Amino acid sequence: MTTPRDVAVLVGSLRKESLNRKMANNLRELTPASMTLEIVEIGQLPLYNQDVETDLPQAWATFRQRIKRADAVLFVTPEYNRSVPGVLKNAIDVGSRPSGQSVWSGKPCGVISVSPGAIGGYGANHHLRQSFVFLDMPALQQPEAYIGAAAGLFDEQGKLANDSTRTFLKKYLETFANWIERNSPARALP
Repeated sequence: MTTPRDVAVLVGSLRKESLNRKMANNLRELTPASMTLEIVEIGQLPLYNQDVETDLPQAWATFRQRIKRADAVLFVTPEYNRSVPGVLKNAIDVGSRPSGQSVWSGKPCGVISVSPGAIGGYGANHHLRQSFVFLDMPALQQPEAYIGAAAGLFDEQGKLANDSTRTFLKKYLETFANWIERNSPARALP
């Protein structure tokens, strides 16, 4: 048996009861055995500032090491003003700098946008994909995952209660697992 792929999950909302955090937590039980999902916290990252690149804040260094270790990255994000939340953009910037030392380069990725609105965070999803091009991250193109009307998808305990959404996300994660295998560097044999 091969070791499951390590997927770092970045949640673009800091709110404790965020729909995106609930979604990220629910994805774990839908994940195929070929990968594991771990939420990597981003709320503690100081704002990116090029002046401190020579003496990285510990939170930046820890975050960068965690992303380096990951086989892939899954972004689960709301939409703020037709774009990604500032906290998520900050995490992307922290991981991409200093120039030439990006921890994102070559990492397969996917994005699931979650919103109480009808269009499911479409703007944030596509805005984030623009960054993937620059970051050199091969992004899963299909299926696209825009989860709208998300406020009605969870029960009182935060569990995903909508069967069609569960089925869709299970298929998404199976496809994402295959995407990771096709786009990850070969593993060294023990």
